[in-house]
Amino acid sequence: MAPRREQAVSTRGYIVVLLVTLCGLLFIVRMLRRSQLAPRYAVLWMAVGVVLLFLASFPDTVDRVSIAVGISYGPATVFLGAITVLFVVVVHFSWELSRLQERTQILAQEVALLRADNEEGAIARG
Repeated sequence: MAPRREQAVSTRGYIVVLLVTLCGLLFIVRMLRRSQLAPRYAVLWMAVGVVLLFLASFPDTVDRVSIAVGISYGPATVFLGAITVLFVVVVHFSWELSRLQERTQILAQEVALLRADNEEGAIARG
């Protein structure tokens, strides 16, 4: 078998990546303006979008970072970064979900106590 040659991404490929990244950023801004996305999460996704925009604009950066980290295949560095970011987001959302579940349970208990108190007061008056 002949050795595999690495092929560089064409200029058209870089333009497609750049356009997809810009569309993603515009989608986040649109969701934020329509109050469909909380501002704190919009900041996170805008930061991710800006990093992707930077990497799409300067593709040699991925190779430089890969070499500095000791990874021989540039796209593997991108996947490692993406998996790391998604892992952190999932852990954060799990923490948020746990916190909200606890708050919901406390609120349900308080509502039950208020209803019981209200019913006792209605019985005593009536």
